[in-house]
Amino acid sequence: MSFAGGKYYSMKDFTEGQVGKLLIDFSVPLVAGNIFQNLYNVVDSIIVGNYLGKEALGAVGASFPIIFALISMVIGVGSGASTVVAQYFGAHQHENVKKTIDTIYIFFLVASVFISITGIILSKWLFRLLNLPDEILPDAVTYLQIYLTGTFFFFGFSGISSILRGMGDAKTPLFFMILATLTNTTLDLIFVLVFKWEIQGVAWATVISHAFAFFGAISYLNKKHPIIKLGFRKYQFDKEIFRKSIRIGLPTGFQQSFVAFGMMAIMGIVNSFGTSTVAAYTAATRIDSFAKMPAMTFSQALASFTAQNLGAYKEKRARQGLSKTLMLSLSYCVIISLLILLFGSRIMKIFTPDNEVVRIGQDYLVIVSSFYLLFAVMFTIVGFLRGAGATLIPMINTFTTLYLIRIPVAYFLSSEIGVTGIWWSEPAGWLIGIIILAVYFKSGKWKGKVVVEPGEVPVPEEPI
Repeated sequence: MSFAGGKYYSMKDFTEGQVGKLLIDFSVPLVAGNIFQNLYNVVDSIIVGNYLGKEALGAVGASFPIIFALISMVIGVGSGASTVVAQYFGAHQHENVKKTIDTIYIFFLVASVFISITGIILSKWLFRLLNLPDEILPDAVTYLQIYLTGTFFFFGFSGISSILRGMGDAKTPLFFMILATLTNTTLDLIFVLVFKWEIQGVAWATVISHAFAFFGAISYLNKKHPIIKLGFRKYQFDKEIFRKSIRIGLPTGFQQSFVAFGMMAIMGIVNSFGTSTVAAYTAATRIDSFAKMPAMTFSQALASFTAQNLGAYKEKRARQGLSKTLMLSLSYCVIISLLILLFGSRIMKIFTPDNEVVRIGQDYLVIVSSFYLLFAVMFTIVGFLRGAGATLIPMINTFTTLYLIRIPVAYFLSSEIGVTGIWWSEPAGWLIGIIILAVYFKSGKWKGKVVVEPGEVPVPEEPI
């Protein structure tokens, strides 16, 4: 917790205090924020599936692997900058925190222009490459092109959120994410039901909501935050800090890219089974991502916790954070797996009244949710390694589990037993991923990846 000018700010110093309580207090608003972030996609899919039909639902779902592929490298570098921010903040080097923020926003601006133009030009070709059914293609191209016009707003708000989380503040991103989600839902209903804009309305609602969250957060932070100031001013691009962000973030960027292109490959296999399967996969993965999200969020919280404590050279405390996070994630996954197994089909019916789509989606949920415990273990270890700055092994792990396990298994089993073979490939990848990460963690080779040198860690007289 911090004070500046007599005002309270919700930044957290993870290097002191009770480990379990700190992680839970930080994770709760973080989980809530990610719930609302996921509601963007869920609300879009519910409205599209119920009012525009399964073809439009499939179009929205088919767009997301491509969107993820286009933005994944940038998001990875941004996560590297977030780790740098967290380590500098843990070491109380606040001037370097400011320089890191400036540097990453210059990078975001340049990257967003390139991605928007490239994606819009190549959109139709990319969908053809994925063998998207013809009845879905026009809506998919329209949705993707409109969505990509708001790339900078997405990067901008995601950057603010990850930086604040690295500094221990999960409450401010939560506040603006709630407002943005409510805006998105309201605009979806107005644009689709009142203005009859169909798929274009859903896409524009998302772009406007991202812009609203970004500019709202900038206005608030410029008035209230002691460190983060964004706006039309002279930014400092620090080459050395950018190099550190690249060193940590580039492996994560490649990892995200591997995931993105792997998702595209899986989507290509799914597309070959027709429109109903594409729509079912879209709805089921929305439910699946919602279910996985708290475990992924605990991993994010652990990354910030680990980064600050290793930045302050408190390895024992960082390991305690790993143990506590693992217990939290496993407990949650037992509960959510049972709920999905019991109520999966009813949840699917929220997205679509089509019985065939519901049946296919239910099969996916039963198979995948039965193995969420594996997912929780894998992501907890990944969170620790990212906080330590050891991002190369998670990248290698992602490549191995996707391209050597999941995609070949999905291709082979789908040709042997049908579409359920695709669903079985996911837990197979998680199992191999745990083995790879556990071996690396036990080796201790992740040590020594911190960007702060031991002599640079001061003992502050008082917090800022």
